[in-house]
Amino acid sequence: MRISVRICAIVLTLAGIAQFGFAGKKRVPLANMNFLVVRDENDKPVRNAAVVMHPVDEDGKQQKNGLELKTDAEGKASFDGVPYGKLRIQVLAQGFQTYGEDFDVDKPSLDVTVKMKRPARQYSIYEEHPGEQRKPEDKKPQ
Repeated sequence: MRISVRICAIVLTLAGIAQFGFAGKKRVPLANMNFLVVRDENDKPVRNAAVVMHPVDEDGKQQKNGLELKTDAEGKASFDGVPYGKLRIQVLAQGFQTYGEDFDVDKPSLDVTVKMKRPARQYSIYEEHPGEQRKPEDKKPQ
């Protein structure tokens, strides 16, 4: 009987200390982010694209801790538990240009649709470019 009373007293004391300790902490609101990654030319989903989330500080600098998600076959990825504030989103997929944009997370749920573009053709000074006028000194090397 004495042992059970002591154990009960210890448990109640620890519970009171734990509640007091957590009461002083400020709770940061968290959001749910849903991503949809599609092709720009036909809106078909891009599977296995990497969605990287980095917090951004007040100076606009990317912080070290980040999180990477992968899209499913439908081009969707989601994460529940994103703290409110600035967040830099980068999306990388093979055969597409890298996408990057900063978002202000200020709602409990945020839906982001990313349209991935194919890489543009490289510009060469050795090719003819319609619509450009050539200067006399701009001759092709021989």
